[in-house]
Amino acid sequence: MDTKILAVGNLSTEEATYAQAVQLLESGEVVAFPTETVYGLGAVATNEKAVAKIFEAKGRPQDNPLIVHIGSNEEIHEFISDIPKIAQKCMDSFWPGPLTLILPLKPGILANNVSAGLNTVGVRMPNHPVALKLLRQLKHPVAAPSANRSGKPSPTKANHVLHDLNGRIPSIIDGGVTGMGLESTVLDCTSEIPTILRPGGVTKEMLEQVIGPVNEAKLTDRAEAPRAPGMKYAHYAPNAPVFLIDASLNSIRKAIESIHREQKKAALIATEQFQLPEADYYFTLGNDGQIDEAAHLLYQALRSCDDTDADIVLVPVFPKTGVGAAIMNRLEKAANGKWYLGND
Repeated sequence: MDTKILAVGNLSTEEATYAQAVQLLESGEVVAFPTETVYGLGAVATNEKAVAKIFEAKGRPQDNPLIVHIGSNEEIHEFISDIPKIAQKCMDSFWPGPLTLILPLKPGILANNVSAGLNTVGVRMPNHPVALKLLRQLKHPVAAPSANRSGKPSPTKANHVLHDLNGRIPSIIDGGVTGMGLESTVLDCTSEIPTILRPGGVTKEMLEQVIGPVNEAKLTDRAEAPRAPGMKYAHYAPNAPVFLIDASLNSIRKAIESIHREQKKAALIATEQFQLPEADYYFTLGNDGQIDEAAHLLYQALRSCDDTDADIVLVPVFPKTGVGAAIMNRLEKAANGKWYLGND
């Protein structure tokens, strides 16, 4: 399969790009497109064979549910049986935007493989001009996880998608670099107290200002089917193993010395205050205190490690407040819970 890059931003070709993408989706194909979080790999959510192509292209486990993207609030009533008042408040306050709501499904409307057999599904309206225009021209709900090989860092550029899925999907809409850089917050609105299943750009603090108390779920047990994307399976990881480390120059320096004693090379992903010349490779997460910048740069930095011969990737931890909770959620998954302790 020849994967084509479809351009937007040029008025003479833009309409042809959307028409081609809509035609591909209507004919049961998948299309990668940008959102304000990361690039998504979309298929019409009512077409089971089309949705199956998402799992095949990504190598994604079949019990990992997909998020459904819509272009208008009216579409949600086609496949959702009930919208709780709390969910409606969230829609009014945060849509379009990086918030996915877990809601009860009407039976027999969406393809079964979208929800992985659950009676609920995650829904969001992306806040990106390309995604919204595509969805509104298509006028069908689109199931779309991140457009990467399963387990790898999510793509924030079209060439990231091409790197992972070249020859596996027919087309990618190139909308430039995504804004947020981390996937959406997932909020379960079917529980007695709304529960964050995956932290993201809409923080716990932001939600509680609108809807009151909000719980935070732990990662899904290995024996349990995940209720939302990002709750199970190690992912967001480069080829070299990722290790978390205390956010102190002394700890990082000692770790790099220990790695060098083993005749290995260290890549360091950190904010500027932790940049050390001893590291074999350094990838910035921006200035200290600029948490949104760190979120934006995280996946780019993780992917950049694959262009090196680093044996170990070190990442100093962030406070789990605000967007820091989302960054740490992704880093804990990328590291699969591993902390660098050294040999001292």
